[in-house]
Amino acid sequence: MSDIQMGAVETRFAEIIWKWEPISAAALAKHAEQQLSWKKTTSYTVLKRLCDKGIFKNEGGIVSSLIPREEFYALQSERFVAETFDGSLPAFLAAFTARKALTDEEIACLRRMIEDHKEG
Repeated sequence: MSDIQMGAVETRFAEIIWKWEPISAAALAKHAEQQLSWKKTTSYTVLKRLCDKGIFKNEGGIVSSLIPREEFYALQSERFVAETFDGSLPAFLAAFTARKALTDEEIACLRRMIEDHKEG
């Protein structure tokens, strides 16, 4: 499942689904027309592609997710760290903070997360 990917256009379409699900395919096409200036056929083509990838399902004309938004982005983050930083979260954080200082609030949040996820 960690190899599931979406391009930028697919991601914008997916965001519409996640926001409104469960949603009829017709209503989804209307949202895509309004927000993305797509024709109905484009919406149905992209929807089929995302269903084939296993991210969404279209049953009886009702579209819903197989992978929740948060889980999808967690998988993408894990893959990015694995591919770019050889799986090292400390290496990722070092690169991230090399150009952007963390706020006190962000540091406190990270400390809480570490404490909450300590193995033990």
